[in-house]
Amino acid sequence: MAKTLLITGASSGIGEATARAAAEAGWNVALCARSADKLEKIASDIGDNALAIPCDVTDRDANAEALEKAAAKFGGIDAVFANAGMGVEAAGVENGDPQAWHDMIHLNILAVLYAAHASIPHLKKTRGHFVVTGSKAGRDNMKGSIYSATKWFVHGFGENLAEEMREWGGRATIIAPGMVNTAFFDDDKPSKIQPGDVANAVMFAISQPDTAAVREVYIMPND
Repeated sequence: MAKTLLITGASSGIGEATARAAAEAGWNVALCARSADKLEKIASDIGDNALAIPCDVTDRDANAEALEKAAAKFGGIDAVFANAGMGVEAAGVENGDPQAWHDMIHLNILAVLYAAHASIPHLKKTRGHFVVTGSKAGRDNMKGSIYSATKWFVHGFGENLAEEMREWGGRATIIAPGMVNTAFFDDDKPSKIQPGDVANAVMFAISQPDTAAVREVYIMPND
């Protein structure tokens, strides 16, 4: 029976690339994001082993409902990739926009917590895997960066969650890329990390044997 991976932020970039890579590897994929049209197009491209679930991942109930829909469709959940995230203008603390911080914290931190909270009961049944998108910014000190601070939280939470899941045979992995060529940036970055490179890292982590737990994959551009 094919395993099932649920991905948030699946409508473009890293999430879309991971969905396509997982499906190519034989996984069922449940795609979550707010962009219904984009999700439906990706799911249609992939085929019967893909399910589009439009939802706002900052809504706690929406996370739980998405997982229930995916489990009902495919028979269970083997892995969750909490990938949705955003940045804000790097204006520092004094000149930053508190409302923009509020929105970013809800997506980069609370949505990850909601996804983990809702997914643990499903993952316990399969001794499954929780993957979250961290960042090089979550490993470095960056002057006045609130975005970096949210990713520091993600890295700390991911390690703590891994210890909790270890008690029942589950695993958690932080994927920590440097600059990735996505819509996060205004200009194309062809020499930087590509979304497919990050997707490969996710697939590496969730494809390990039961005896190995990859806690973090740190990826940097080779240029």
